[in-house]
Amino acid sequence: MPGWNPEQYIQSVLSRTFIRLIRIFIAAWSVNRNPMAELKITRLPGIVKELAPDMEELVGRIYSWYVEPGRLVFPDAMREWVREKYGDIETQQIVRVTNNQTGESTLFNSVRSRRPVLTPRAEETRDLRALSAEGPFVNPLEETPADTFGRVDGDHWITAGNIAKYDYLHAVIIAKENEPYITAEPQIADMISVAIRWCQDANRVNPRAIHPFIIWNHLWRAGASIVHSHAQVLLTHRPYAAPARLERVREEYRCRYGSEYFDDLFSAHTAVGLGLVYKGARVMANLTPRKEHEVAIIAESSRDIAPALAKVLECYHNIGVQSYNAAIYMPPIGEGGYYIAWVVDRGDLHSRTSDIGGMELYAGTPIVASDPFRLMEHLMAAMPP
Repeated sequence: MPGWNPEQYIQSVLSRTFIRLIRIFIAAWSVNRNPMAELKITRLPGIVKELAPDMEELVGRIYSWYVEPGRLVFPDAMREWVREKYGDIETQQIVRVTNNQTGESTLFNSVRSRRPVLTPRAEETRDLRALSAEGPFVNPLEETPADTFGRVDGDHWITAGNIAKYDYLHAVIIAKENEPYITAEPQIADMISVAIRWCQDANRVNPRAIHPFIIWNHLWRAGASIVHSHAQVLLTHRPYAAPARLERVREEYRCRYGSEYFDDLFSAHTAVGLGLVYKGARVMANLTPRKEHEVAIIAESSRDIAPALAKVLECYHNIGVQSYNAAIYMPPIGEGGYYIAWVVDRGDLHSRTSDIGGMELYAGTPIVASDPFRLMEHLMAAMPP
């Protein structure tokens, strides 16, 4: 090409790579200066101020926040009950964190985060196992439809055509084992492998469909209509709104700042104590979670997603998470790119109160009780360096 200088191009690539590594190193150094015991979401402004100037600038580029007091006046009849249940909450610290690049925003209330996490009782787990042994997914070859191009049969999972499709190419990935809580890496890796193989088969039938999407709605709080473990995979010619929006953010960020958004996002999380690397994947306790205990995983290979996702689900089980939504954004068929997994807690299986209301649906700003810094403690325990 006219005007193209190979030596200058190589120097530019090396320079960007060096800057990326330096940023990650500075982020790791910054978090080591701040013991996790001292970190919580209400301290976010102070945590950022303690960072090195360039890292403080990077965090402030991606995130903004405010911490404001919310005040109450209780009648005398309520005071004793309130103190016993919540402590001194006449003044509450409300934290709002906004991702300046994506527009995502979350409200945290330190009072709500004091509520105890409910762990599933043994009899509830037994009930789930019994429920999981019922229904059509126990015998998928005889009780579920196949896609026109057949099924993908893995070591631990098998596909079926979805009887009530979300989109024109949509399959269910059904677990062969009757296990309500799947956290083992081989099973998670096989689920992702089966999904990718299904996408390849579907693409051969419909070559214009190139955008894959995996979701896993675990139990009824997360929208599952059948208890037996299953995920879902879709393929379409037009990417879905959320991954497409994230790709636009990446492109705009690259044009404006000359760096990769995902690299800087991870550096920002690591700098404040909310990021770690596990077996090739970058794991973050999300600073703007959609709901409780949201985790984001970024990898450059589908093989690197499974180990981290398995550990996140193991961590979830350890802290009493009973139901969750997971999703994996993947690059188009035949192209390279990032694999992004999201996992979010959907609450107590026995609660009759929805975890989603008007703020989530119409304000676009969820109310979250869990503290990402507390979540990070559990993730670090589950994924030691």
